[in-house]
Amino acid sequence: MPALQREEAQNRSGLLDVHHYDVHLDLTGGQEHFTSSTTIRFSVRAGAAPTEADAPGTFVELKPVHLHGATIDGAPLDTTTLDDNRLPLPALAAGEHELHVEATMAYSHTGEGLHRFTDPADGEDYVYTQLFLDDVQRVFAAFDQPDLKATFDLGVTAPQGWTVLGNGIATQDPQSPGHWSLATTPPLPTYLVALAAGPWHSVRTEHAGLPFGVHCRRSLAPHLDADEILDLTRRCFDRYHVLFDEPYPFDSYDQAFVPEFNAGAMENPGLVTFREDFVFRSAVTDTERQSRGMVIAHEMAHMWFGDLVTLAWWDDIWLNESFAEYMGYQVLTEASRFTDTWTQFAVSRKGWGYDADQRPSTHPVAPTDVLDTASALLNFDGISYAKGASALRQLVAWIGEKDFLAGINAHFSRHRFGNATLADFLDSLAGATDRDVHAWAAAWLRTTGVDTLTTRTTGGSDGRWHLSLGHTDPTGPARPHRVAVGLYDHDPTTPGRLTARPRLELDVPADPAHPARHDAAGSRPALVLPNDGDLTYAKVRLDEASWRTLRTSLSGLPAPLSRAVAWNTARDMVRDGLLDPREYLETVRAHLPTESDTAVVQGVLAFARNQVADRYLPPADRPAALTTLSETCRAILRHTEGPAHGSRQGLRLAATRTFIDSAAVPDPLADWLSGESVPGGPALDPELRWRILGRLAVLGALTPEDVQAEEERDPSAVGQQGAARCRAALPDPAAKQAAWEALFTDDPDAELSNYLFNATAAGFWNPEQLDLLGEYVPRYFPAALTLAARRGPTLARAAGRQAFPAPFVDAHLLTLGRRLLDDPAPGTEPTPALRRELDDQLDDLARALRVREAWGRGTAV
Repeated sequence: MPALQREEAQNRSGLLDVHHYDVHLDLTGGQEHFTSSTTIRFSVRAGAAPTEADAPGTFVELKPVHLHGATIDGAPLDTTTLDDNRLPLPALAAGEHELHVEATMAYSHTGEGLHRFTDPADGEDYVYTQLFLDDVQRVFAAFDQPDLKATFDLGVTAPQGWTVLGNGIATQDPQSPGHWSLATTPPLPTYLVALAAGPWHSVRTEHAGLPFGVHCRRSLAPHLDADEILDLTRRCFDRYHVLFDEPYPFDSYDQAFVPEFNAGAMENPGLVTFREDFVFRSAVTDTERQSRGMVIAHEMAHMWFGDLVTLAWWDDIWLNESFAEYMGYQVLTEASRFTDTWTQFAVSRKGWGYDADQRPSTHPVAPTDVLDTASALLNFDGISYAKGASALRQLVAWIGEKDFLAGINAHFSRHRFGNATLADFLDSLAGATDRDVHAWAAAWLRTTGVDTLTTRTTGGSDGRWHLSLGHTDPTGPARPHRVAVGLYDHDPTTPGRLTARPRLELDVPADPAHPARHDAAGSRPALVLPNDGDLTYAKVRLDEASWRTLRTSLSGLPAPLSRAVAWNTARDMVRDGLLDPREYLETVRAHLPTESDTAVVQGVLAFARNQVADRYLPPADRPAALTTLSETCRAILRHTEGPAHGSRQGLRLAATRTFIDSAAVPDPLADWLSGESVPGGPALDPELRWRILGRLAVLGALTPEDVQAEEERDPSAVGQQGAARCRAALPDPAAKQAAWEALFTDDPDAELSNYLFNATAAGFWNPEQLDLLGEYVPRYFPAALTLAARRGPTLARAAGRQAFPAPFVDAHLLTLGRRLLDDPAPGTEPTPALRRELDDQLDDLARALRVREAWGRGTAV
């Protein structure tokens, strides 16, 4: 499907004004196809060409199975001119025009376009749209670019017994059951049109005079905690109305939890769609409930930033995602019981941004070179979300929240239901503050890379001590930072505990030659912690004495956010080859068992298990690493014995999961499985059962019959995915070959859905099975190339991410991958989505090899 070029979009928006779409979809034609009827009213601008004869032609996008017919102003168009996804339109005179298109379209099983899913638990069918970024053309004909906003009327013919949801209030014709119409929308970009249809379980209420609803599949109804979801929704809704002058701009607010969704959620106005993992079938930690709450708040922020005011082109996606990410965490903190959300952001999301920003594929938060939709799709990453949100948090710290909100509200007022650019946003902010926000944006939004701030301390013996805080590398990125610096002393009454002095507030200039300085009376603190409170985006390097203090007293820091900053410092040191991964694991063993914040425990265990044990340590050291992690998890379980509730329950669950994933022998996992509980809790719900079974499969302690029995016990979509993962994990040549064929088949009737592909890929590659898997490494790249070209960007990303042979941390894999990307043979050029994933994977592989080499046991690169 050809990508839309920015120049093409600019030419089309200079030619057309699009007014209204009238779309009808008939969903009653079977499991594979639906029919789509579209009428578009638009006008050609006067002066677009000197004469009608000179008027430029344009095109409408459509990706049909069969194009039945098209007319322009009642005259038929030649349907044979459809070229891939583009139907050319003739030169048109200035004035009003009407285009009508009739087509048969295909349901998707990759989460793109109109996705159809059959629930294995009860056989019911569900469909929903995901039209971002350029997938509207898989559903109906459209001028598919964000700055051609229009109003929409959507009609749907659905099977009787289904409920239809959309951007506006949906009404079923009482005289003709199954025929639905949705209220006319305000002006929307095409990518935000939304539909969800099926026999939904729905919980409806009203708030602030608007209908609210929460929806999920019927088989998930017993697990839908609608009260908590709606409570958070109301709280966030009310908080946004305190912060924003512009009232919520749509007629209803529905939230649908849909199957096999590729993202966390999608901000369709009036109908937010979420991945249904947020309907918790099994026990979760409070941190995971907080994550769901943040996504609710994040998507609601988009109702204003993205939906009310929309980017003009995809180079400004950060205006959507960074803003919603920042507001999601901040509003949830202010409006709910989750008052420490920034700790989770620091320990989980921040690393996503740091990692992305240190790869060759990095890009500015606000890039200037997004030339087409294919490259735009690649920028939905840790930079646009985590780094962008961090930059906004730093901006708020610099100009103050009052001025920030004043600028935001001016922006909404000026561009209501229109499109806006970064320049428009900065002009709105500039009108609310005397700070030079344009210079700030040039330093923060137009540059790449992560700053590194280093502390140096001197003195202390003469009754005074001195601090210098500045940029480490004068050749690297350098931005101005407003930071808090934590100062801590050892508590003389309790070994390992630290007590805080008043924090310092410092402005670090961009110039590396002029660090921030502080001079004070008294003794030098035992720990000087830059970026305490995590208000800026930068790696930090501690002075030697401060690192020694952290090594012995990290768990003694009084605030969880301070501990998160300390753990991030250690994490960055490991990744940069400055800290032995074994020393990191010993720090985990020493300090994590007494950690009280579940977000910190989850984040640290995830890095220790997935990166340190599996990648940064050589295979010979991996068993000892897994033993360290198992002992740490046992210590957490011992420390949290007693009634399991609140944070104690979450800590036990986090430790249990990592203990399962780190088990080197089947016992005690098999004993837990037969007893249906971990001693002292938690109980073995479906998630933990499949987790144990997956680990037993890797260890060779599971049979295909065991997998079949558990799938019959859990005949759900999650059960199907768990079974697929287990079968692929079995250390048996026949099982591996079957999984490989399922992943990379070229039979359209046997292709896996997006979720089953990911589950199978997750089970296939395991560090315990390197000898068995070696033959598949040279087969991987040709197979991934073919699949990406055939199945599109979503499966291309999955092939490059989930299906990548990550356990093979060796120079041979790096050589194979770099050869493919740097010097592809004719006809073997990867698609943009696959290239980006492989580029990132290979850079992570090279980093892992450097870490191993730095500590004397690696394969030189």
